[in-house]
Amino acid sequence: MKIITWNCNMAFRKKAEFILAHNPDIVVISECESPEKLKFPTEIQTPNDILWYGTNPHKGLGVFSYSNYRFQLLDCHNPDFKNILPIAVTGGKIDFTLFAIWANNPADKDGAYVTQIWKAIHFYEDLIKEPKTILIGDFNSNTIWDKPRREGNHTTVVNKLAEKNIFSTYHKYFNQIQGKEEHPTLYLHKKENKPYHIDYCFASTDFMEVLESVEVGSYKDWTLYSDHKPLIIKFNI
Repeated sequence: MKIITWNCNMAFRKKAEFILAHNPDIVVISECESPEKLKFPTEIQTPNDILWYGTNPHKGLGVFSYSNYRFQLLDCHNPDFKNILPIAVTGGKIDFTLFAIWANNPADKDGAYVTQIWKAIHFYEDLIKEPKTILIGDFNSNTIWDKPRREGNHTTVVNKLAEKNIFSTYHKYFNQIQGKEEHPTLYLHKKENKPYHIDYCFASTDFMEVLESVEVGSYKDWTLYSDHKPLIIKFNI
C-alpha cells in the first residue's frame, strides 16, 4: 500500500498528474478544492473514491483512492477539529482507521496548529490506538517551535502517540531525531533557504513492521507546484 500526503497549495486538479506518477493507493491532499471544482483533465486517472471536508470550496482537505480502498467519515468526527478527519478505510487488503490531517484552525484561540492535534488525540483517545491506525498530513508543526509552557506542543504530541505505540514513519525509516530532520517538507514562501519539516505520517506498530520505504519530494521537482513537498510512504501490504 502506497500512501502520499501533500499540501498542494490549491488547484489539485491541475497538479494531480504529478502525484499519480508515483502510483499511489491513497492520497491525502491539504488545500484541495471541493469535489464540485475537481474537473480533472480527461487523460488523468479518475479517483475511485473521494472524501472531502471544508468550508472554503477552494481550500479544504481531500482524501483520494486510486485503488480498491473506500472511505467513510466516522460519526464521531468533532467539527471543533475541523481538518482532523477520522476515517474508516475499507475495501483493500486490510481495513484500518485513517486520520487525515491539515492542522489549520485559526478560530481556536488556544492554538491553530499542533494544539488542534493535541486536542484531537485526547478527544479520539479510544479510536487512536494500535493496531491499524495511521495519522497523516500537514501537521504545521515541528519540535523546533515547541513552547515549553504549552501542554500541547509538537513534542508532547509525538510522546503521546508513542505511548500508544504509534510512530513517525519518516523518522523510523531515516533514523532521524525530531527537530533535526534532513529532508524538508516545506520551503517557506518557496525559498530554498527556509526549509522545515512539518508533514508527517504516524503509524501503529503493525504498519511500522511492514514499512518498506519513505520518500520526500525534492525542492527542484516540486517547488513549481507548491511550497510543500509530498511525503510518500509504502507499506508491504
